[in-house]
Amino acid sequence: MPKKRSGGGLSTTQQAAKFLGVAALSGVVLAGIALPAAGALGLATKGTVEGFDEIPANLKTPPLSQRTTILDSKGGMIATVYSRDRTVVPLKNISPYMQKAIVAIEDARFYEHGAVDLKGILRALNRNVQTGGTTEGASTLTQQYVKNVFVEEAGDDPDKVAQATQQTMGRKVQELKYAIQVEEELGKKKILENYLNITFFGQQAYGVEAASQRYFSKSAKDLTLEESALLAGVVQSPSRYDPVNDTAEATKRRNMVLQRMADVGDISRAQADKAKATPIKLRVKKPKNGCITAVSGAGFFCDYVRHVFLTDPVFGKTKEDRAKIWNRGGLTIRTTLDPQSQQSVQGSIKNHVYKSDKVATAVTLVQPGTGKIMGMGQSKPYGFGTNETQYNYSVDKAMGGSNYGFPTGSTFKPFVAAAAIAQGKPATQVYSSPYEMPYPTVQTCDKPYVNLNGERVPNENESERGPYALKEAMEKSVNTYFIQMVEDIGLCPVAKMTDKLGVVQGNGEKLPQSPAIALGSKGLSPLTMASAYAAFANRGTYCTPVAMESVSKADGTALPVPKTTCSQAMSPTTADTINTLLRGVVDSGTGQEAGLQSRDNAGKTGTTDARKNAWFVGYTPNMSGAVWVGSPSQSVEMEHITIGGVYQDKVYGGQVPGPIWRDAMTGALNGVPAPSFNTVDIPDPPKNDEQDRDSDRDRDRDKGHGRDKGRPGAGGKKPGDKSPFPGISISPDLIGGNNGGGHRGQTTGGTQGP
Repeated sequence: MPKKRSGGGLSTTQQAAKFLGVAALSGVVLAGIALPAAGALGLATKGTVEGFDEIPANLKTPPLSQRTTILDSKGGMIATVYSRDRTVVPLKNISPYMQKAIVAIEDARFYEHGAVDLKGILRALNRNVQTGGTTEGASTLTQQYVKNVFVEEAGDDPDKVAQATQQTMGRKVQELKYAIQVEEELGKKKILENYLNITFFGQQAYGVEAASQRYFSKSAKDLTLEESALLAGVVQSPSRYDPVNDTAEATKRRNMVLQRMADVGDISRAQADKAKATPIKLRVKKPKNGCITAVSGAGFFCDYVRHVFLTDPVFGKTKEDRAKIWNRGGLTIRTTLDPQSQQSVQGSIKNHVYKSDKVATAVTLVQPGTGKIMGMGQSKPYGFGTNETQYNYSVDKAMGGSNYGFPTGSTFKPFVAAAAIAQGKPATQVYSSPYEMPYPTVQTCDKPYVNLNGERVPNENESERGPYALKEAMEKSVNTYFIQMVEDIGLCPVAKMTDKLGVVQGNGEKLPQSPAIALGSKGLSPLTMASAYAAFANRGTYCTPVAMESVSKADGTALPVPKTTCSQAMSPTTADTINTLLRGVVDSGTGQEAGLQSRDNAGKTGTTDARKNAWFVGYTPNMSGAVWVGSPSQSVEMEHITIGGVYQDKVYGGQVPGPIWRDAMTGALNGVPAPSFNTVDIPDPPKNDEQDRDSDRDRDRDKGHGRDKGRPGAGGKKPGDKSPFPGISISPDLIGGNNGGGHRGQTTGGTQGP
């Protein structure tokens, strides 16, 4: 036991303090704040007692923030995320050495006094009188616990944290009253348990369990005497006594705790001496926090889950409410991510595109009929280093994606065809489809688009001259065919169709109404495209994408989660017609290199101006996937380029994205049933001899290359051509907005970076 102070009398300061009494000292003195003796007799300022009585009686104790666990659909770990790394444990699961060590060094008389230790206050006052400074304080563990509650409630708000830790009379009086309440309601054992779970131990570890795991890679119940003393010593100043960065200082502090434990009789002198002589032995476990720790390349999906939680009103009415729940943590989130699909996505990406390449790829798989995101990955890993990024190229800007998405090229054409068929156009519809034509005047939902400057649109090759029927035009991706189609039906049906399919630009805005939109001129995300194409697979029913199956709190209480919303975007017959058309693309059109061998599949290629973007979007009846390849900054023209160790003279939608899609889908669907599409009969129109010869020449020229002949300007820019579409003259006046009485055209030009 500690020795009693020599001498029998009280000092002048002690006598004054005793005279003032508990009520008068309920301000700064009894709260234990360390102040110079000069102010000791002036602490019971007017209004302190009245203010004490006015403080609300109940301390609102927030649930302690803990780590959140994110799981895949099978229950496997994806990642852990937290605002504070903490795992709450009961006192029985904390080493008795740890319990004794923290009491000995922080509040040796913890079990003897109430909320306030008057003897400790008098001792601190006397010591401060002797030194003329603030060498000793006298806050009890209960008061320290209350302060930590204030800090926990403040969260990561720096202003609130400053308020919670300010050394003012009002704050100390408030702590005192709540400490009294806590002592009455909880009792000593529970207070100690709460304190050990709430306090900060340095190295991002909150609570003794997280600290034990961080420094020693073991549970708090297994802490030895030496380890317990070390952790107890860290609490006073986690940075100063950090054993990872300053072993010598941490050893001095640990030995001080051991000596204190011996002084109060918790351990023997021999035990203390032996422990002091033992070198500190750490087994540090580095913090593993956030989506950067996700397995199987699921960091971007993990980040998408976080964005959903912070933005969806189902988790709280305001963003502040949602952020508070997320930062508090302690959640278990089971997601829709299918581990087989995710591994297949990552394997395909790794085989086809290197993270060090000048371009990147992003792949997203979605389940038709449920909207479940089954896989999501990209070639630039989630992180902060070289060739890493935190931008998720698969999603819209609001969910952590690039600023605008990426122009989709001819993968947009099926939306135009679906709108036309829904308007009653037959699947055998024929248009003259010249090699080149001016953008026509087209009716929008508002007023006509007028081509005021005579801009023209060509097909890729001069041999591509109509007339063409829809099936062949889709397989060859003939630009002028689809421009004539929007001229025929107008842009409003296309806009209404894309609205029903959830198609918006990467910045969240609706698509503009201009003929160039039929050629994929605006930026969309792979998730948007995969979800929209899933409606074709699902016989016309579009389902909004979802990422979570369930969310439960630390106590097991279930929270509501966002549910998919499914609606009929087109008739089953329209969808069946699109399925038949797009099956032809992979069978004999530009997407042959993407085709799957053992199951029904369909899809569409797309390549944009100057080959800055290449796409393949395709599906089976039970899986839809979108693959984008390009430069996130839109600065790389994919000609004479090496991707994934393979030299590419010119990149086409069917040539690089197509095989990525094929391999990702093959692995994802391995062992999964292979249902068939509902198809319709689309007879081939009769051809004249010249068309047959042209078709044969096209097939011979493109055999084995899976070329997307419908790319805007895939043939390269003509000399002196200043248009962002090679071979198309489009003036800046035709980009967005209105010009006179008509809508302006849209291009894919411009730099769109993350």
